[in-house]
Amino acid sequence: MSNIKKFRIKSFKEKKSILKLDKISLKFGKKIILDNLNLILNNGQILGLLGPNGAGKSTIFNLITGLLSPDYGSIIIDAKVVNEYPIYQRTLKYKIGFVPQYGGFFHDLTVYENLKAIAEITIENQSYRMEKIDSLISKFELDPIRDIKANFLSGGQKKKLVIAIALVSDPKILLLDEPFAALDVMTIKTLQEIIVNLQSSNNISIILCDHQARDLLACVDTAVIIHNGKVVAQGTPSSLIQNIEARNVYFGDSFKIS
Repeated sequence: MSNIKKFRIKSFKEKKSILKLDKISLKFGKKIILDNLNLILNNGQILGLLGPNGAGKSTIFNLITGLLSPDYGSIIIDAKVVNEYPIYQRTLKYKIGFVPQYGGFFHDLTVYENLKAIAEITIENQSYRMEKIDSLISKFELDPIRDIKANFLSGGQKKKLVIAIALVSDPKILLLDEPFAALDVMTIKTLQEIIVNLQSSNNISIILCDHQARDLLACVDTAVIIHNGKVVAQGTPSSLIQNIEARNVYFGDSFKIS
């Protein structure tokens, strides 16, 4: 199964955890969403979340960012329990960037204006602020569309913009919710390259979830399968698709990479 990894992902020797969800439980009414869930993101790792609809993948992101609070358990970032920290404090103090599946930008602002609006909030030094904006425009090849309103961009261009916006504050942890949804094959490949390059060049720890299992497995170090609010299987992409529990609850017997 060596053809799973189409991208050269930097190996991370340092097994220090940057983010840990410890015995997390959450209910909505009588419905159990997460049930004593444990999850670890190591420094410099790209971690993929897979699972059926309603498994709790997006809920995990909402817990990490502070949009939701767990009923039980601890959210630990850089060895600090952050359950009581509000969204803005987690974003700025613990450097969390979030790329939502939908939106994440100002529709009526241009590409440049979107980046400038966020940079003015997060970067005090004006010269560094302008340098950061120019750097992101260059990095994501946004210069040809810098003066186009975001509402008129293609799906791939919007996704590049939202990732660039998330990087304005130099996050240590980047969360990507369904990054490959509704994108064509070539745009997905470009986005996979961007994700891997962020890890290798910026040393960002990344978690992504997506329904496109093949696309996700092509650009992660490790993936986990979430089912009924629990992690039921985890491992490298090649080992995970051979895991009996993963096949039973998610992949199915006929799943193949190529």
